[in-house]
Amino acid sequence: MPEAAPKGVVVDAAAGVDYSPDAVVSRTLVDSASGTLTLFAFDRGQGLSEHTAPYDATVLVLEGEAEITIAEKKFQLSAGQMVIMPANLPHAVRATRKFKMLLIMIRG
Repeated sequence: MPEAAPKGVVVDAAAGVDYSPDAVVSRTLVDSASGTLTLFAFDRGQGLSEHTAPYDATVLVLEGEAEITIAEKKFQLSAGQMVIMPANLPHAVRATRKFKMLLIMIRG
């Protein structure tokens, strides 16, 4: 089971996951019945292929740049920006530069 995020302390989220060459690395911080918080680090050119999810999912870019596609519409995001990917719509993620993100999924 992954190590849970510490509670009651300040955390540098971007430092919580490291890049790996030609790979996508993830670390789950919270996994509960109400939702998940997952950190991702994408090497340039890496991504998550198009898929759907039964719940809205929020991508918060922590560093770098990414292209997020939602129902064939492309969005360019950089550090500090976020987008909510609506439930049941196809979406994909691709690193245009190395980037890290926090994926927030709230079930319900």
